[in-house]
Amino acid sequence: MNRNPAAIALFGTSADPPTHGPRALLEGLLTLYSQVVTWASDNPLKQHTAPLTVRIALLKALVDAIEDPRLSLEQELSSPWTIETLGRAHRRWPGQPLVFVVGSDLAAQIPRWKNASQVLASCVLAIAPRQGWPLSEATLAALRDLGASVELLPLTIAASASSSIRERPERSEVPPELWPVLLQHNPYGLPQP
Repeated sequence: MNRNPAAIALFGTSADPPTHGPRALLEGLLTLYSQVVTWASDNPLKQHTAPLTVRIALLKALVDAIEDPRLSLEQELSSPWTIETLGRAHRRWPGQPLVFVVGSDLAAQIPRWKNASQVLASCVLAIAPRQGWPLSEATLAALRDLGASVELLPLTIAASASSSIRERPERSEVPPELWPVLLQHNPYGLPQP
């Protein structure tokens, strides 16, 4: 599918905590789209370590550090259900083409999402390849069978994952701009800088 650079790229992340991966993805999306929007999500398929308020503060620190006016944190889009998030985005930007961005690690879950076919009909689905999570043809076929317009992003995102930090706290996996927030709240047990 041909990419529409005028579309608004929407990327929700658990930000529990944000790693170098989401930062690289946000920066990569800014090379592909004229506007990028992110938010801290409450994914009903995940158990979060930090409360949402802390995850929002961490994501805000990341967005502020990127320093690009085309990137914004729009927390009001957040919902446990993607169909509600997309509805809010369509009301916020009526008539604008929307691209919903996920990592390849989440692509196989999408057919199990609430109202998956409606979600896929209301946007273009952009998939960012994550190292360690290959995207299978069967997954792509299942998404297309549900009506998805799939766009494979020409980005490669490192395999860093929030779950690894939560399991084995490693300071080097955390972008430095997060430390002021982590010094106030550190639910991950990360060693202080």
